[in-house]
Amino acid sequence: MPLLNVSFGIFAFMPQGWLFMLLIILLEACVMSRVLLKKWLESGVFVSALVANAVSGIVGFVISMILTGGWWLVIWFPWVSSHEVNVHNPKAILGLVIYYFVALILSVLIEWGFNHLILRKKFTKRKILMATLLANATSYTLGAVLITLLCIL
Repeated sequence: MPLLNVSFGIFAFMPQGWLFMLLIILLEACVMSRVLLKKWLESGVFVSALVANAVSGIVGFVISMILTGGWWLVIWFPWVSSHEVNVHNPKAILGLVIYYFVALILSVLIEWGFNHLILRKKFTKRKILMATLLANATSYTLGAVLITLLCIL
């Protein structure tokens, strides 16, 4: 599977990409369920995570198209394509770190908003925010490791 020459946008629309995103959503739902309910998976939290991630993904898609002049889901991961990021250029690496940090913050804010809309009758804003933040930090970290491992193997 030659992922090294495929942008994440293309990968996201391949069966492996859908499976990867489903695993990330399942991971986030498990982390949120654990934080909110002290059990590993609860259907209401899974639905909330699914909706929040779908909306966050769509917003990311639209923002990416606006920022790149129409290129769909151009996300510059150095392990995806040497054509997109030169890992030997410190400015490119800094740009990637800033992009990843901004993407994480925007994901948390968007997902927290939707998680709050869905779960507000059961949990406080603060508890939902903490669960969303922890779920995203976990999924961003593990997701980056998994994508990197897919490219190395």
